Amino acid sequence: MNSKRQLIRKRIIFFSFLFFPFTIFYFSPVLIIGASMSGVLAGSMILFALQFLSSLFFGRAFCGWVCPGAGLQQCCSTVTPKKIKNGRSRLIKYFIFIPWLTTIVILLIRAGGIKKVDPLYMTNNSMPLLGVEGYIVYFMVILLMVVMALALGTRSFCRTLCWMAPFMVFGIKLKERLGYRSLRLTAKPDACTGCGQCTRICPMSLDVQRMAKSGHTQNSECILCGECADVCRFGAVKLGVASKDH
Repeated sequence: MNSKRQLIRKRIIFFSFLFFPFTIFYFSPVLIIGASMSGVLAGSMILFALQFLSSLFFGRAFCGWVCPGAGLQQCCSTVTPKKIKNGRSRLIKYFIFIPWLTTIVILLIRAGGIKKVDPLYMTNNSMPLLGVEGYIVYFMVILLMVVMALALGTRSFCRTLCWMAPFMVFGIKLKERLGYRSLRLTAKPDACTGCGQCTRICPMSLDVQRMAKSGHTQNSECILCGECADVCRFGAVKLGVASKDH
């Protein structure tokens, strides 16, 4: 197992979680609505746009390597390594995303378009620090992620409620249609022994073994953490840059 890569990844998302009180403003789905009402391009809107752009090459690697919520849910998985059921619950996030994004667009149109770019919107032009109300929101978000992870399974928040995931999913769909080389999982079906280690270790509860056996490893819920590739001793699954038809 490539434990060094996973050690680096887990350290990154853990420290990202530690800094979440300072970065929460940039992930806020509410702050962006207030900014849109005034025609302001806020930091959160810039971040969401960057997530989409990054997904055109890196897929959902942001979710596996950078997201602060990943660090928290990684900690939860050590307490209860429960798998989330692969059902239609993954569609819930789109019922959140579509009306939310539609509201943002409508508010921007009513405001006369983007009039100002302000990455530090509502942060007093400094590193954002939470007040009492901010910490209430912060701990509510933390509690929601923890309860979901412990009750429904690891990464259940990512699978069902994350409002940011669709930005990257749409980017993945676009890059797959264009078919150029990008970061992705690849598989060698003949090398797969069916041990199931890749499926058991997947934090997104994907059936990686079935994906490897079929040779079709593209999945919009895959966060390209590389755990499946690092646990496979036979090289049946790998993480790297490849084309769609590799």
